Amino acid sequence: MAADSLTFVFLDAAIINNFVLALFLGICPFLGVSAKRQTAWNMGLAVVFVMLVSSLCAYGINWLLVHFEIEFLRLICYIAVIASAVQLVEMAMKKFSPALFRALGIYLPLITTNCAILGVALFQTFREYSFLQCLAYSLGAGVGFTLALVLMAGLRERLELADVPSVSQGAALTLIIAGLLSLAFMGFAGLGGQHA
Repeated sequence: MAADSLTFVFLDAAIINNFVLALFLGICPFLGVSAKRQTAWNMGLAVVFVMLVSSLCAYGINWLLVHFEIEFLRLICYIAVIASAVQLVEMAMKKFSPALFRALGIYLPLITTNCAILGVALFQTFREYSFLQCLAYSLGAGVGFTLALVLMAGLRERLELADVPSVSQGAALTLIIAGLLSLAFMGFAGLGGQHA
């Protein structure tokens, strides 16, 4: 496997086709957990771990399903793997970092329903990525998700100190910022060139 191919797969998921800002997957945690940088960073790390575990498991599950010619079970199997990975993250956080567990609150179980994680598993399957490409793709998607969360949290923290007109405070301003970030990331779409 050429290193430039793996690099492209990583950058494609992280920046060029960022799951939150270009593909619009995972918007709920993006808007809900991006109020503070520390919380956004920790949530991003949890999402990276879950994406990595679920992606690697999805690769193995897909191989097994194709081998037995029961590909129609793909979606259900992927959802079960994602739910299990989230449970692992929850148990680890509760044991090793109770403060972080309390800070994330309801948003940690929301990782289970994060469509970005399911999207990673489905996209890598339909693109028929190799094992190393799956690894690069899931890491890139997780890093891109974390980048979007931390950028949004940083902007929201800065805007708490700004004099913002009352008509655009709260959710309206958050959606405006999300739209501007999305436009900025869509500018990266042509950077990959014609990659096969």
